[in-house]
Amino acid sequence: MANLHQSGTYRLGHRDVTRIGYGAMQLAGRGVFGPPKDRAEAIAVLREAVESGVDHIDTSDFYGPHVTNQIIKEALHPYGENLVIVTKIGATRGDDASWNPAFSKAELTQAVHDNLRNLGLDMLEVVNLRAMFDVHGPAEGSLEEPLSILAELQQQGLVRHIGLSNVTAKQIADGRKIAEIACVQNQYNLANRSDDALIDQLAREGVPYVPFFPLGGFSPLQSATLSDVAARLGATPLQLALAWLLKRSPNILLIPGTSSRAHLRENLAVADIALSAEDLAELDSIGTPASA
Repeated sequence: MANLHQSGTYRLGHRDVTRIGYGAMQLAGRGVFGPPKDRAEAIAVLREAVESGVDHIDTSDFYGPHVTNQIIKEALHPYGENLVIVTKIGATRGDDASWNPAFSKAELTQAVHDNLRNLGLDMLEVVNLRAMFDVHGPAEGSLEEPLSILAELQQQGLVRHIGLSNVTAKQIADGRKIAEIACVQNQYNLANRSDDALIDQLAREGVPYVPFFPLGGFSPLQSATLSDVAARLGATPLQLALAWLLKRSPNILLIPGTSSRAHLRENLAVADIALSAEDLAELDSIGTPASA
């Protein structure tokens, strides 16, 4: 079994968590919509993740919708005291599986209550407000109204910490005038390096950065250099992409997802991968840093 503590810990909200967590998105059906192909395996994956030392899980009630949260509750409730469940609001799913913005007071309030009910919680530990000005990536736009609504729900005791997802540096700065921002979750990986400066800034401020699609998302990372280094180290290319993220900055928290126990073990094993300065230099050459 992998030793997750070798990857270190980082403060998320008011708790220290191991830097390798678990993302629940793939527990839903194809396209993150509908039920999983194998519900029993989905439950087994969650239980093995926690038994292996994973102490933070990323989810959302718009995965499915409702599917992943209900599976998490079935698999893990009542939750251990050290388990942090992070969820997201700000979107709904259409009957055609589309992703649609949901920023009104009624929609955001309903989303918080749906998450509480489906997860079986009295308070949500961390809620990320996902910006939906552009589904495919960060785009400028005011988050003042939806973030103020979420801050009200926090004051009511329904939410402990607030994070932001799919956002720009300006939106983070503006958001801090309304609420303390506990974490930032954006797309970032070995090939997509547009948040390099933001990650470094957040690291200086002690704020965790959680990359989604750390392996490229629906179009997995493919690189001859990545494959060559992986072969040399006896790892898979995707394991190496995760190991690079751990080395990239100490404030990065990983949430790789899978619906397979075998793949879960591969993901967790990255805690044991050691990268030399030469390895890192080769891997760094794959992506184009934002400053380039």
